[in-house]
Order: sequence, then structure tokens, then C-alpha cells
Amino acid sequence: MHADAPTREVRVTRRYLERDGRPWFPVTGEVHYARIPRERWSEVLGHARAGGLDSVATYVFWQAHEPGPGDFRWGGDLDLRAFVELAGRHGLDVVVRLGPWAHGEARHGGFPDWLVARDLAVRTNDPAYLDLVRAFYAQTIAQLDGLTHADGGPVVGAQLDNELYDQPEHLATLRTIAEQAGLRVPVWTATGWGGAQVPPTLLPVYSAYADGFWEDTDTEWPAFSPVHFRYSTVRDDLSVGADLREALDGITLEGSGDGDGAGAAPKDDDVPYATCELGGGMHVAYHRRPSVTPQDVAALALAKIGSGSVWQGYYMYAGGTQRVGPHGTEQESHATGYPNDVPTRTYDFGAPVGEHGQVRLHHHLLRRQHLWLQHDGAALAAMTTTVGGGSEDADDMNDQGALRWSVRSDGGRGYVFLTTYQPARRPLPPQPGVQLAVALDDATVTVPSRPVDLPAGVSVAWPVRYPLADGLVLRSATAQVLTRIAADGTDGAREVVVLVATDGVPVELVLDGDVAAAGPVTARRENGTTVLDLIVPPGPGTVVGLPGVDVLVLDDATANRLYRLDVFGRDRLVLSDAPVYSLDGALVVHTGAPATTVSLLPAPPSLTASTEWTAVVTAQGEGPLWSTWTVSVPGAGHRRVAADLHPTAPAPPVSTKGGPMGRLSAPTDFSGAARVHLDVPAEALDGVDRALLRIAWTGDVGRALVHHDGRAEVVSDHFWHGRDWDVDLTPWRDDVVRDGVTLELLPWRRATGVWVDPSVRDVPDGIAVAAVDVVRVARVMLAAVNDEPPTA
Repeated sequence: MHADAPTREVRVTRRYLERDGRPWFPVTGEVHYARIPRERWSEVLGHARAGGLDSVATYVFWQAHEPGPGDFRWGGDLDLRAFVELAGRHGLDVVVRLGPWAHGEARHGGFPDWLVARDLAVRTNDPAYLDLVRAFYAQTIAQLDGLTHADGGPVVGAQLDNELYDQPEHLATLRTIAEQAGLRVPVWTATGWGGAQVPPTLLPVYSAYADGFWEDTDTEWPAFSPVHFRYSTVRDDLSVGADLREALDGITLEGSGDGDGAGAAPKDDDVPYATCELGGGMHVAYHRRPSVTPQDVAALALAKIGSGSVWQGYYMYAGGTQRVGPHGTEQESHATGYPNDVPTRTYDFGAPVGEHGQVRLHHHLLRRQHLWLQHDGAALAAMTTTVGGGSEDADDMNDQGALRWSVRSDGGRGYVFLTTYQPARRPLPPQPGVQLAVALDDATVTVPSRPVDLPAGVSVAWPVRYPLADGLVLRSATAQVLTRIAADGTDGAREVVVLVATDGVPVELVLDGDVAAAGPVTARRENGTTVLDLIVPPGPGTVVGLPGVDVLVLDDATANRLYRLDVFGRDRLVLSDAPVYSLDGALVVHTGAPATTVSLLPAPPSLTASTEWTAVVTAQGEGPLWSTWTVSVPGAGHRRVAADLHPTAPAPPVSTKGGPMGRLSAPTDFSGAARVHLDVPAEALDGVDRALLRIAWTGDVGRALVHHDGRAEVVSDHFWHGRDWDVDLTPWRDDVVRDGVTLELLPWRRATGVWVDPSVRDVPDGIAVAAVDVVRVARVMLAAVNDEPPTA
């Protein structure tokens, strides 16, 4: 049973989604169960929930579940039912992306080869095609029996097909087929980007990416990407999937495609602004390999909230590994008629949670936004949006110096959004002397009370008339709201409101009326308000005492360590140096360092650890708010395997082009590659939850092979693009101890014309392996001393 049981009504209104009669601001992340080992599902879902998500979305890849006609498979890593049940255990709703066509960089877009071989008008209402869809849908929906929202389960929504632009009748038919098969969910969606014609029975959902591997090698930055770092009323992005429209369907779009008449997409103000593919990172293709930064991801996401989004959906939130099926690897490729060659195995996507569970900076940056949405999303969803400052024209270079701002407000209170962030290829300048007049129904609020200089490269959402306590209103602040919690664990206790400062911006709190304040502030009275200026740096101990409430003002780095989790019987704030999540009331720590600290508010009396490996928990004392413990795991950490290698490839293959758009093709001949053999001792792999081989290198393409069942198996591949290459050795431990790992490496040759980010493109030709380490990650479960001992 889902953690939200009993069932609360969910419905879609013209402006937002509702849950039990209240506005609901969902936060959804894409997680592909079929691309993640089943034994890692719980960890990934735990990180998703700890990251502030309330739901996950997942493709159901037809090719994986029906590799041969009538041969349906739902076991092991393909057990959709078990995945959905586990999501519910973690308190997550599920949106099932039913296909039949998915894309997702899958072979034939997820269609089985046997289906492609038949002479059918796929993705239309061709009766022969629909008969096969009915069988696939019936099998899929049978896996969800008893797990839908109406049954108190986690499945709250379904997406039909993907990136289908001109078949609204077919999309409507797919919903009918799904309902006839027994699926009852309150939210039905279809992708709306590319000017798609979406029938009125489906909610169009949108995308936004900072960059795209699907662009050509002469594209320095996609023409439409800059609009995603502005506040804008534009929801659509005609560039996403444009290469597939052109190459596979012969469709080239010049306009928005809204149109009029039967089957046309609803006008923007008729449906909520919902997203399903905000870029959580970016995949790479052989010809073009973007490097989207964590800061890019976070700034884009916040820009969408400032533009009126009422549903944040990320693609991908957790990376995975491409499957191997009856016809070989199941990635899209030139060989299967697609314009792009992508890696055969890795689908890491540079996501907040990586292919092998690596937790990255954007997991933390996004969590800060999601904690805020958990706390105040219902109010925010009901607020209207006013966009001002700058142009909505992505090509308007004169807009670079304008202050970009927006306001979301319900007339009585709201938030001011400001940004000076754009990716490094077209950065924005700082904004001196920033001050806005925010018009509310009964007053105009000046934010901030005195002009401030906004540094370059920041995005903020500052509260206006935020209620702190009964009779106490935060008129404005130059710090962002994160969350609030009762400090001593009792109902009705004094609350702590958590704000986060922006580096380089002085913290000012403006309160309505004459308010007494204690703590590290100076106070002045101006125009019926009390203005508090922080006089010490923000941090975990920076607390301003106000009547009925304490305000904790964190610095940027501390905010990235802050979680809000249900552990040890109640909601608590957790500060942790290592990634953590909650599982059945225990606190799970994943650490790649020998020691990490954990602080709690409110704190239990003491903590204890349960793990199959040595872990020691030591109390470090109590502060004004936090109690802190050190968790020592001597087995965790890095072990160097090799360094400073410069292997030579004796006969690298000649570059070729292929696919329907004539783009550079990934090499398939590794007979002339450089070979690096790595011996990994057993002690480097034992005694931890996971062992990753981390390779810092430069080159073109790399493959990692282990000898398994008498043959060399490619367990990972990597198109070099500037980030380290991680290979999970854990599933192959015995093979690696016996035979080691072999790397096959091809050299970087700039003349080939592969596009990589400007920050890394000036590397010399050849191959250089700076370092190879085994990263030993431990998993420790913590419980309050008086609780039942946790079990791993």
C-alpha cells in the first residue's frame, strides 16, 4: 500500500493539479527500472525521495517485455509490479509511460524488432497495429492490478506514446484501449513539445534542455536553449526531437503548431503548465557530446518555476545501463535508422543520480528547490505568474544585459524570481542596484528595502509577505525559503523556518510592524516595518529569534547538505556530508569516505549503526539546534590502481558517417585500440556495498571488458566528454579478481570533428589516463538507540 493511503482525490484543473481539494505541485523524476539492476532499485528510489521528489516516471519498453511475439517477460529487472510496489514503500507516486513507442534512446524507439519487421502503419490507428498494442497494454496493465491510485496504490498517471506530433486521434485511441484494459488513473498525459497536436482528453506535458546531443556538430549551442534560462510564457520547444521528426517522419516545423479545429492542442491558458522532461543532465552521442553542469540543471529548473510551471518533471533523474537483448545492445544507432549513434551500454545521462548510484551536486541543488515545493508548493501552484525583464526571443542578443525577473503571486503574497545565470557559453553579467516594486492587491512591496547587487551566475526566489507565525509576516527577504519544522519534535512546538542565503548577497529580513529580534542582526524601523540585517555569515548555527519562531539562515554549502526525512518516527532535518535517505524509518548513509558526519534536528537521544561491515557511530556533542555524530567506516574510500598512462592505439579505425542525416558514426572496430590491463586485488572489492572503477582519462571511445563465462564481455563504454568514466565492478567481482579488467581505448583526434564542450576541447590528440581508482562505497543504516535494530 502506498504511503499516502487512504486514497485522496486527484484531478486536473485549468491552472494546476489538485489533491484532496488542495493545489498539488508534483515533482517527478524519470527512473527506468529496466535499466537498473533490481537490487539497486530501493537505493535509487530512496535517493529520489530524499531529493524531494514525490513521484517517479518510468518507460515500459515494449522490446524488453515482448522480445518475441507473445513471449511476455515480467521477471527480474523487468518486474514492473515490484518496482511500483517499492516506489510506494518509499512514499513515491508513479507515472507509467506506457508507450507503445517510447524513444528514450532505445533501439527502434522501444519497438521490438519483430514488430518493426512487419508491414504495419505503426503509431496510427491501423487495426493490425492496434491489435498488438492491445495485447501489450493488457499485459502491462495486468501488472498494475491493485496498484492504481483508485486502489490506494501509487500509480497516479499514465503517459501515452511519446513525441507523437500529428496523430491526436491515435493518442485518444490509446487512452481508450488502456481504459478498456482496466487502467483507471486520474492523470493522463502526452508530450506536447514540437507543436504536437494533443487531444483534449490528455494533458500536454513539456520539455526543456540546456543542450542536446541531437544537434549537429556545427551547433555551438542550440538556438532554442537560451529561452529556458529566461522567465517566459513559452512552453514549447521545437528543437527537442526535431532530428527524429525530420529523419524518421519527414516533418520540419516552422511555427508553434497550435492551430485550430478538431484535435488541435489546447491553448496554453486552458491547461496547467506541466513538464515531464526538464533536463536532469544530458546524454551524449558520438558526434556531439554536451557537458551540462549541475548549475545549468538547477538554474533551468528554477526558471521554469518562475515561468509558471506547476509540475516539475525531470529526464533523467537517475541514469541506467542500456539493455542487451536478442539482437544485441538496445540503444538507438545508425544501424537501426536513427540519426545518432549513442553508447552501447551507458545511459548515465549526467543525471542527479548516476548510472551506478553516484549522487551528484545537482541532486543537492534541486533538493533545495524541492524542499521549498514540499513546504509551500500548494500556495505556489495557485499563484499567477507575471514575467518581466528581458526578451522572450532566444536570439535577442541585446537582452543579455537586462535584469530578468518574474513574480508569482496570489494577490496577497508571493515570490520574486531573479536570475543572472546562463551557461558558460553565453554568460550573463551581474546586476547592480537591484530593487523591484511588487504590486499586490492591497499594497506595493519594495524588494529588497534597499538596492542590492546581484552577482553573475545566480538564480533566486525571494519571498514576499511570507507568514512566519501567527501575526508575524516576513514582508520580504534576500534569502530563499527552504522548509520549516518543529524544533523539539512536539506538535505545537516552536518552529524553525529555514532560509538559504545567496553568496555575495547580504541577508536582509523585513518584518511587518515593530518586531523584537534576538541573535546576530541589527534592527532598524522603516515605514512601519522592522528591517533586520544579518551581521555574521550564514551557517548551521546562524539563528534569528523572533516572536513564536526561529529563523535559521544557512549558507550555500550547508544548504546542499540539508535533507528533510521521515526517520526515527518523525520528520527531521538532517545535515550530512554523505548522501542519505530514509527506509522504513531508518537513516541510510551511502559514503565513499572513511568518515562522515550526520547532524539531526530535532535529535534522538543517540544513534547506532547496523551494517555487515565495520561502522562506528560516535557522538560529537550538541549545539544550539543540532546534535552531531561521526560515522566511521574504515573500509570506504579510494584505492589507486594505476596512474599516468599514455597507451598508444596501433591502428585506430578511420572515421565514418552514417544514419539518415550523415553524422559521424561510432567506431565498432576495436581491433586496433590501445589495451590497458588492470589487475584489481580482492581486498579492493571486498567489505563494501559497491566498488566503482573510476577512470580519469582523455581519448575518444573506451570500452571496459571482463571475462565472464569464458568470453570477454563489454560491461561499460564511454564516449569521452570531460567527465570521469565510472564502471561498476560489484556484479563482476569474482571475474575481476580472477582476470582483471581490460580497457580498450581509442585516441582523441580533433580532426575527426567530434563536438565536445569548449571547456575540454583543447586536449591533445592521443590517449592519456591520468588515474584509475577503485571507489569503495559503504552502506550504513542508522537507528535511534531505543528503536529496533535496523536490518540491511
